[in-house]
Amino acid sequence: MSEQRSGFPRRDAEGRILTLGDLLGVSLAGLVIGVLALVLFEWAFATMGAGGFGRTNGWLAVILPVWLFWDDFRAWEFGAARVVAALGGLAVGVFAGLLAAGLAAGLPPLLSGALAAAVFTVVYAVIWFQGVHWLARRTS
Repeated sequence: MSEQRSGFPRRDAEGRILTLGDLLGVSLAGLVIGVLALVLFEWAFATMGAGGFGRTNGWLAVILPVWLFWDDFRAWEFGAARVVAALGGLAVGVFAGLLAAGLAAGLPPLLSGALAAAVFTVVYAVIWFQGVHWLARRTS
């Protein structure tokens, strides 16, 4: 496999992310950016008197990681491997995220949702990356 370009995350010639570490690093960085953006908006609206701080759903922080996952999904050629890995990761990731949100139900929605988004991001990334590589080797 030859690398497409220098940068982060490292990608192969087809545009697929090369390592699980790269996928986790970039997706978690995107999650942190999402959480910081939500905190900034929450602070601004709370300062203007448009509601209490921490009322926004923290699941919104998952927007950038999902964008990255979608980009990597599109880089894989059409076939069952990418669909099965994505659906499996989505099902387990959402379940794990909802479980985390339920366990943190006493926290404000911003915090419990951000925790749920973090759990979803890690679980989905691991299942997607390992699953799509394993399935692609088996079906090719």
